[in-house]
Amino acid sequence: MPREAALARFGPAASAARRALIVAVAASAIFALLLLIDGKDPLRAYRDTIVYVFANAYGFSELFVRMSPLLLTSVAVALPSRLGLINVGGEGQLYMGGLFATAGALGFAHWPALALIPLMTALGFLGGALWALLPGLLRAAKLVNETISTLLLNYIAPLIVSYVIFGPWRSSESASYPESPAFAAGARLPTLGSTRVHLGLVYGLVCLCIYGFAIGRTRWGLEMRAIGGNAEASLRLGVPVSAYIIGSMAVAGGVAGLAGMAEASAIQGRLVAQLSPGYGFMGFLVAWLAGGSAVGILTMAALFAVLSSVGDVLQITQGVPFSVINLLMAAILFIVLGERGAGGRR
Repeated sequence: MPREAALARFGPAASAARRALIVAVAASAIFALLLLIDGKDPLRAYRDTIVYVFANAYGFSELFVRMSPLLLTSVAVALPSRLGLINVGGEGQLYMGGLFATAGALGFAHWPALALIPLMTALGFLGGALWALLPGLLRAAKLVNETISTLLLNYIAPLIVSYVIFGPWRSSESASYPESPAFAAGARLPTLGSTRVHLGLVYGLVCLCIYGFAIGRTRWGLEMRAIGGNAEASLRLGVPVSAYIIGSMAVAGGVAGLAGMAEASAIQGRLVAQLSPGYGFMGFLVAWLAGGSAVGILTMAALFAVLSSVGDVLQITQGVPFSVINLLMAAILFIVLGERGAGGRR
């Protein structure tokens, strides 16, 4: 195979692997420094990570549980980014997906799982899609920048969820902490054996594969990349720029909505106020660090799942606050920014 063809084929994967290695090394060094500042033992932290995350069956399975929403929310960011759009609303879209899916779970609780799960999946996608459609319409009409509108909608969606679980959907069994009634067995996503690894992981992997294929192998992907490169020139060549803006935002929101559906159905078993610990924001960071590459998204989602799991473990074993993980993620972002700047990339 000629060298140019090999680079074209394996270049994105090599770039993703290189960036993941840089992030992993940087994360290890920065994390050790943060622990030393806090008076903790970094070597013990690394040992606890190996023992409780990688060498423990439950801890290792939890990595895939955390990867599921990260894959979906990062695809929700990466898709419109090909048009030059910045979707910061994955968190709100996730909540609306969970809200719509809950409506199906409560309203059709008597349905069998083979019918109810597809219905909830469709409703979860619809909820996220509608929540992202408004920013898409405003952006296509050149009225409001999608970065601002999607960011602000992140704060409205959880309030709507809180309203329904404090009001019409409040369970009579939850006296101290408002939540919806528990889902029927047919409304729960299947899990792998006795673990919490659920069908949402398959949703994430399928959406990631479709995204990678559509962007790299279809006319739609070519036109989206052309719009991202020069929207005005694409418009003059007859490419329906507005339709792509509206459509990509709606599809992206729908993918994030699937994450909310999966969290409500498989993890919580009901709709709760704290449906997400920030998966939408982490998904944005994953997609940005991956540079929109499907392989990069898979790699970065796995890495961030590890970081999140480590944060939980060290809260228990060493009393380290989870905010240290947030500091670590911020530091990683700056390191990758510097690495891209040094390499002459945006």
